[in-house]
Order: sequence, then structure tokens, then C-alpha cells
Amino acid sequence: MNSRGVSAHMKDSVPVAGLCPQGAYGVQDSLRGGFSSVKNELLPSHPLELSEKNFHLNQDKVNLSTLRNIQGLHAPLKLQMEYRAARQIQRLPFLQSSHLALDTLRGSDDVIGFEDILNDPAQSEMMGEPHMMVEYKLGLL
Repeated sequence: MNSRGVSAHMKDSVPVAGLCPQGAYGVQDSLRGGFSSVKNELLPSHPLELSEKNFHLNQDKVNLSTLRNIQGLHAPLKLQMEYRAARQIQRLPFLQSSHLALDTLRGSDDVIGFEDILNDPAQSEMMGEPHMMVEYKLGLL
């Protein structure tokens, strides 16, 4: 060991995004973040995976550009403001949120999709200690 000590060595190290420990004890929190794999983070498993992952984002961009061409600059700005406000409306962290306001703004509230059938909150694996989840969300833990 040098005269600077361990704390100085830690200050000189460069953190690498995604590889740094995220838990309170210096290990990755697999219960909250899931298992990580470097290969899954680098390459998509299928060529259409990126297209499917960004489908709603690309659809929103096309809708907003069409809206801007038809009604002017104020319409997409107002709609984006409403989207942002609707995304902030949620239930407590241990309860599943339906995001009904966001679905209504997007016009997908009357469409029954794959996630509507197989996303039953009663079968969710995300159930935990309510007090601990709220404290984690508020940054108290």
C-alpha cells in the first residue's frame, strides 16, 4: 500500500457506466435491477429488436411532425407538455400504475393489446415490502 491510503485510490479510479456496483454494500442489486450481462447490453439479439424497442418513440415523432405541419409549432409543444404531465401521475411504488391518462392522450385507450392481456398486476413478481419500496423511491434508503 502506498502512503495515500485506500480512499485516495478510490478517488483516482474512473467509474465505468453499467459496471459499477450499485448496491449499498458494493455489489449489484440483482433483486431491483435484474441480472446483468455485458453481451446483452452491447448487441441486440435480433435485427428488428431495436426497431421494436423504439416503435412508440418513432410513431410519436411522426405524429408530432405531422401535427406541426398541419397546425403549427404550438400543437406538438402543448401535446408534449401534456404527455410529460400524464407520465408523472403514478400510484405508490408497490402498486401497478395503469397510465390511463397517457393512453387517452395517445389514443390507445380503446385498443386491446398484448400487454393488456398478459400484464395482470395480480400475477406480478414486483410485490415487495411497501414501506421499504416507498422509502427507496423517496431516497431514504
